[in-house]
Amino acid sequence: MHHYEHFWLNPVFWVAVSFVIFVVLLGRTIWGKATEALDARANRIRADLDEAARLRAEAEAMRRQAEADRVAAMAEAEALVARARAEAERVSAATAAEAEAAAKRRERMAMDRIQAAEASALAEVRNAAIAIAAAAARDVIADKLDASADAKLIDAAVAELPKVLRAA
Repeated sequence: MHHYEHFWLNPVFWVAVSFVIFVVLLGRTIWGKATEALDARANRIRADLDEAARLRAEAEAMRRQAEADRVAAMAEAEALVARARAEAERVSAATAAEAEAAAKRRERMAMDRIQAAEASALAEVRNAAIAIAAAAARDVIADKLDASADAKLIDAAVAELPKVLRAA
């Protein structure tokens, strides 16, 4: 018998076979656990990607909503500014009209006071002129008239009386 003929009787052969079986079983177990771990990791990554996609969609929706809100706020602000300008112009026009009316009233009042003062001054001047004329007439009459001239004046005044009364 030759040394190579009965290899199955050799303990080294059986150790090698046992080692190969052990490595195959161990490898199969390790391979199963590794694929399980990799599958779990892939599922986690897939779930994370799905979550990220969902969050991105939410963020996009929020961005669109914020943009729409910004546009609406800008439109509202522009409308408020336009209303404020219109109100300011209206108030300005009303204030200018009121100021002009007040100035006209003051001017009218001043003109009335001036006219009253002129009338008063004119009346005073007339009264003074009448007083001066009366005094002068009295002096002239007292100096120049005697009884015959006085009678002539009275006759002339009486003759003129119907004309004066008709004119009045």
